[in-house]
Amino acid sequence: MESFAFEAIGTQWHITTEVPLDAAARSEVRALVDQYDAALSRFRPDSVVSALGHTGGTGLLPGYTAPLFSLFDSLEKLTQGRLNPLVGGSLEQLGYGPGYPLRPQGPPAAAPDWTSTASWQRQGPPDAVALTLAQPATVDVGAAGKGQLVDLVWELLTARGYAAVVVDAGSDMRHSGPRSLRVALEHPFDPAAAVGVLDLQDRALCASAANRRNWGEGLHHVLDASTGRPVDAVAATWVLAADAMTADGLATALFITDPALLAAEFSFEYIRMFSDGRAQFSNAMAGVLFS
Repeated sequence: MESFAFEAIGTQWHITTEVPLDAAARSEVRALVDQYDAALSRFRPDSVVSALGHTGGTGLLPGYTAPLFSLFDSLEKLTQGRLNPLVGGSLEQLGYGPGYPLRPQGPPAAAPDWTSTASWQRQGPPDAVALTLAQPATVDVGAAGKGQLVDLVWELLTARGYAAVVVDAGSDMRHSGPRSLRVALEHPFDPAAAVGVLDLQDRALCASAANRRNWGEGLHHVLDASTGRPVDAVAATWVLAADAMTADGLATALFITDPALLAAEFSFEYIRMFSDGRAQFSNAMAGVLFS
């Protein structure tokens, strides 16, 4: 197997294929990642969402963001507003924003209501999505965006004829091919250890953990958007699903809502580890965790 590694959107990427990626494929992957970042990164002052954060109004985004916002609509409803892509301002209030000040700018602040503040619709041709904000607000797609970008890169490569592909972006990965991939699940309290291991094949696996992006006592990137406070009851989640965007979004949602509520609309398998060390998991994940 051949590997193509690079750093983008704040994480290390590893793309593994049975035959080496040619120069054109590598160039297309980098261009796609750059386009995604230019549209949706709240850390870039020149991005579309950064402009909306300053002025509100309408911004045009790539057409592939339609399923992303549709997923956010569903998760916002299922979590009763606790997962909300307008949480960017709440994260910046706690110090996780452009320039990475990593110190609170004030007390926790709830995110603006998604359904009354934001609306989106497809436009075209060319295929685009018009995102409209009734007031300036900071969009953060981190709850599912990295997973979607993993999917987009995987789709690009499989469309070019690469059959055995693993796209791994930090804690989010998607696999296809005749041989499964053995994956260790990182211990949220000890990054050098694993809590279990599973075989991944023709599916996506995404994880979220409070220790992945933390910058102070009790400060990390998974917030309850309804309060603006970091979630403290759950330490880590892992989700298996057909695609990485869904797995990524559900891994975040599991921090703040019951799996049964999500299972009413989505097909997935999961492990959820609480801050006290207890674990909850779906039936198909029994045996994955070490005893």
